[in-house]
Amino acid sequence: MANDKKIVNLEEQIKEMKEKMKLQEKEFDDTQKELKIKIDELANIEKDLEDKNEEISEYMSHIQRLQADFENFKKQTEKQKQEIIKFANENLIMNILDSYEDLERALKQSKTEKELREGVELIYSKLKSTLEKEGLEEIVAEGEKFDPFKHEALMAEASEEHENGEIIDELMKGYTLKDKVIKYSKVRVCKK
Repeated sequence: MANDKKIVNLEEQIKEMKEKMKLQEKEFDDTQKELKIKIDELANIEKDLEDKNEEISEYMSHIQRLQADFENFKKQTEKQKQEIIKFANENLIMNILDSYEDLERALKQSKTEKELREGVELIYSKLKSTLEKEGLEEIVAEGEKFDPFKHEALMAEASEEHENGEIIDELMKGYTLKDKVIKYSKVRVCKK
């Protein structure tokens, strides 16, 4: 009987061990399934990472091309700017050349002082007209109120005939080019 008890006890232990093994096998299977899921997730993450790295490489390549294009654009723009500066006065010089040549002819062909004066006056008129077409205007000064944005006072003196701050006379003419002062009038101003 004691042997029967031992056998029953052993059978129960074997049964318990089998149940434990089944539980461990199930846990092992579950762990393997989780591990497979994690491996699949890791593979997907690695593929996404490769895709992102490829995308980044494409963006970097695009940025480098854009940067090279921009550098070429800057060089081309600078070259064009230098060309514009180099020939900026070409039109004005072409217009003044006629007056220059007229002056040369007047000097060579004038026999009397009167002929020379008439020739120079004609050339002066032609040159003035050319400069006015380019936008040059004389600044009115004499009799005007002193304006520091147009006039430069070289002298000041008291005068009974003029108001305080009025320009007495113009010592040198001033000019504007398309409303921008390019040469200030040099003037004598009344200061009381």
